[in-house]
Amino acid sequence: MTTEEAKSKIQKLSEKIEYHNRLYYQENTTEISDFEFDKLLEQLQKLEEQYPELKDPNSPTQRVGGAITKDFETVKHEYPMLSLGNTYSKEELSDFDERIKKLLGDEPYEYFCELKFDGVALSILYEDGELQKGVTRGDGKKGDNVTNNVKTIRSLPLKLNSDLDKSKVKFEVRGEVFMPKEVFANLNKEKQKQGEALLANPRNTASGTLKMQDSAVVASRKLDCYCYSLLGDDLNFASHEEGILFLEELGFNVSKTYKKCNELSQVYDFINLWEKKRNELPLETDGVVVKVNKLAHQKKLGNTAKSPRWAIAYKYKAESASTRLLDVQYQVGRTGAVTPVAILEPVLLAGTTVKRASLHNANEIERLDLHINDYVFVEKGGEIIPKITGVDLNLRDNDTHKFQYPQVCPVCSTSLERKEGEAVHYCPNQDGCAPQITGRIEHFIHRNAMNIDSMGEQTVKLLYENDLARTPADLYKLTYDDVFQLEGFKDLSTRNMLEGIENSKSIPFEIVLFALGIRYVGKTVAEKLAFHFKNIDKLMVATFDELIEVPEIGDRIAESVQDYFSIDKNKKLIEELKSYGLQFHINESQINNSGSLEGKSFVISGVFESYGRDELKTIIKSNGGKIVSSISGKLDYLVAGENMGPAKKKKAESLDITILDESQFKELLNG
Repeated sequence: MTTEEAKSKIQKLSEKIEYHNRLYYQENTTEISDFEFDKLLEQLQKLEEQYPELKDPNSPTQRVGGAITKDFETVKHEYPMLSLGNTYSKEELSDFDERIKKLLGDEPYEYFCELKFDGVALSILYEDGELQKGVTRGDGKKGDNVTNNVKTIRSLPLKLNSDLDKSKVKFEVRGEVFMPKEVFANLNKEKQKQGEALLANPRNTASGTLKMQDSAVVASRKLDCYCYSLLGDDLNFASHEEGILFLEELGFNVSKTYKKCNELSQVYDFINLWEKKRNELPLETDGVVVKVNKLAHQKKLGNTAKSPRWAIAYKYKAESASTRLLDVQYQVGRTGAVTPVAILEPVLLAGTTVKRASLHNANEIERLDLHINDYVFVEKGGEIIPKITGVDLNLRDNDTHKFQYPQVCPVCSTSLERKEGEAVHYCPNQDGCAPQITGRIEHFIHRNAMNIDSMGEQTVKLLYENDLARTPADLYKLTYDDVFQLEGFKDLSTRNMLEGIENSKSIPFEIVLFALGIRYVGKTVAEKLAFHFKNIDKLMVATFDELIEVPEIGDRIAESVQDYFSIDKNKKLIEELKSYGLQFHINESQINNSGSLEGKSFVISGVFESYGRDELKTIIKSNGGKIVSSISGKLDYLVAGENMGPAKKKKAESLDITILDESQFKELLNG
């Protein structure tokens, strides 16, 4: 094939893939199977690898990410991203309408109503029909260039339909990036399985995801974007509505919830309709944006220093219910943090029955002036669990009594402490408080950590109650007789558990580091620290400045790591674990030019937690392996990440090719 022929074929494949991508994400329909779609993508990837000089920066293959951005460039907005004035009452909305009427005089006007989505504002620049730049709102005048991450949002076109007029004109699209509620829930389920801190809400998660350094991780987070505005000097539209319709023609993801209203009563009807229906949407929405529709009117009305005079946001009050506070219970975590949880009379809220609600900490309880048996207002927004927002003082009766936050641990009665600058109370009795002791061991044995077979929460409790385990190191001292005498254990289960403990000694360093349970050090952070410092000894003496040099390691994580290694009992634990043969170093000879993959061929598919795609290719090549673009009977391994196409997996299975997940690949790499 000549270069020109390859160029033509790449262009046709790209157009075809984007056409089917648009059908799937914008029109919720398909014309081909997943298998056929994956075959098209495979063909394109293969051609781009054969002819790298022909690879387009906006190729559909960019959707899976892989680019690393160390520092996000600051970019000045061509059109300032102003904030909207807010109102919570229809009376104030009526005042807004009166101001519009007064400023426009006798000219007839109309409104365009859109839902106000709870996401992250984004500016996307298109020029010559292609996505050029994606920039966060920032301070409204300038924001961060997050283009590599924006390209992973599959509902955003990378190239526009060239058959439409004005598609080549330079213009800016404004959109709201969000994480769908279902994606957020699944992400937190996975976090919980891995023993990592849960994410607060979809909006904050979307914001943090957009600023991640590895675009492959961003791709795995499945962000979406609703577009709501079009700006450009050469568009010549008469109204905001025309711009929205043009965005739809170009293939942008525009929420079908908008409505043009000829008078204020229709605006009220729209607000009332969506106040009832908003829970049906795939994302959180907190109100309605009301805009004067004609662009000439918008220009005449102008802007204040911060907000346009031609638009306003009507904010819904968060859905709330009133119920009785029956009690407050306390949960003691493995770090000693004491978390109060309100126990409520069951109440229906946002389609679910609520029995518990977050109280966060003592400051929040004091602010609310809580009494036991109070009637409290409960809201359920984007948070993990519902929260109490206030007390109905009109219903407070004589049998209530002011709530007193405990001064001692609810489990071991040790006096609680409060670290300077933090709102949370801690039990300092790390070595004598049962939930802290068992919690650390449970985290250590978890399947996403040391993955010790035949052990679980109940077994850990039995070991603790029989004085057989106080630290993870104690697990490696257990004998057959120790385990066999536990309730429910027989010969086979005893041998399986001891074998699982023995097998855990081969778990690689980065996972052992995660299993230690250092505060704020989740699985991904542990991997970055392990591969940066190579061994536990260097990590233990790392300075604060050395720690924050590691990608995505901030002040809070660095301080936590230093605090952990400053405690003698933690250093003793590591020495004990070392003596039992656990892995506390990365074997450089196996990672760099070890030849452990010599002569083996690999296809990489999907996105990975620990590696960018280019990084993974480099590791394979440096260890003697070969990267190929397509699956055939000669292939040795398919390395499968998240979001791998089902067609690849099916074909590999049909050819009896070994499929490796990320952890299995690491095992192969480490021999």
